[in-house]
Amino acid sequence: MRRLTLTIVSFVIWFLLVWPFYPGTHQFDIQSTILGVVVALFVGIFFGDKVLGKASPKGPVGRIFWFLVYIPVFAWALIKANLDVVYRVVHPALPIRPGIVKIKTSLTSDAGRTMLANSITLTPGTITVDVTEDGYLFVHWINVKAEDVEGATQEISAGFEKLLRRIFE
Repeated sequence: MRRLTLTIVSFVIWFLLVWPFYPGTHQFDIQSTILGVVVALFVGIFFGDKVLGKASPKGPVGRIFWFLVYIPVFAWALIKANLDVVYRVVHPALPIRPGIVKIKTSLTSDAGRTMLANSITLTPGTITVDVTEDGYLFVHWINVKAEDVEGATQEISAGFEKLLRRIFE
């Protein structure tokens, strides 16, 4: 079931990104669609267990729902971080206080930790430097607001982690 779900989701995402219709016509590009099916099957078969992890009582529909909720949350964090970095760049005094902080994650799946690390890295002003086996992430932060683990975790990853737990755990 997990492989089938990932195959379908991969194909739908591919289809929306590629949109295999010729511009200005209603003709359908069958070769491109066949390639999308093959790639989606490959992703589903070889990565289904790794991406979706163990079975969840929420089922695949619940995971997809929470992923769709995650997208605007991530987009909002991305917009805020971009504006913050722009402010720091154009400000004459360049108010930065860079440093590497240690944050703790309660996510246990590799896919969940990877998604959290990527979400942090994709947000301007932060880069995940290392992810440890015992649930810690080391993050380079452009303006360190909290040096303790709990404070840094709350500032950097708390908003992402709540939703990622519903998707990957």
